[in-house]
Amino acid sequence: MSNIAYAAEGTTETESADTGVLASLGINGTLFTAQLINFTIIAGILWFLILKPLTKKLAERQKMIDDSIANSKKVQENLAKSEQHFQQRVDEAKVEANKVVERATQEAEKMGATMKTKAKQEIELLVDQAKRNFSIERDEMRAAVKTEAAEMITVALQKILAEKMTEKKDKELIAEMIKKME
Repeated sequence: MSNIAYAAEGTTETESADTGVLASLGINGTLFTAQLINFTIIAGILWFLILKPLTKKLAERQKMIDDSIANSKKVQENLAKSEQHFQQRVDEAKVEANKVVERATQEAEKMGATMKTKAKQEIELLVDQAKRNFSIERDEMRAAVKTEAAEMITVALQKILAEKMTEKKDKELIAEMIKKME
């Protein structure tokens, strides 16, 4: 029995020494272990139920924002190309109008003094017609550019807003954009 008592005494001394060191720090070893296990379980639950889905949603939102920005840049590029094309057509029309005026002037000079009044009338008609044609083409080009820009803006807005607009809202938005472009 003395061996058993001695073994029991040794165990108590070791435990009391460990307890004494932890106790001197103000820590209960069993309670600390239980709290550590609880903390680990809670942290795991929070990670899988809250943080992981939250980070996934944030990544999806970031991708959606990046896509919207890319689409906006494409719309701006297309609008710039349309404006450039429109300006090119206007320049071509001016050159063509100038050529028509030059030809008319040369013909009038060749005809002489007797046909001067008749030549002036023809030149005036040609210039007026060229101006009307130029005006009509310019108006048609503006209308086409406005329509294309409105359609591009509508497509971009539909993608951004992720909802189909009613026809009334669509027309109001197009009219507003056309007013701003003028």
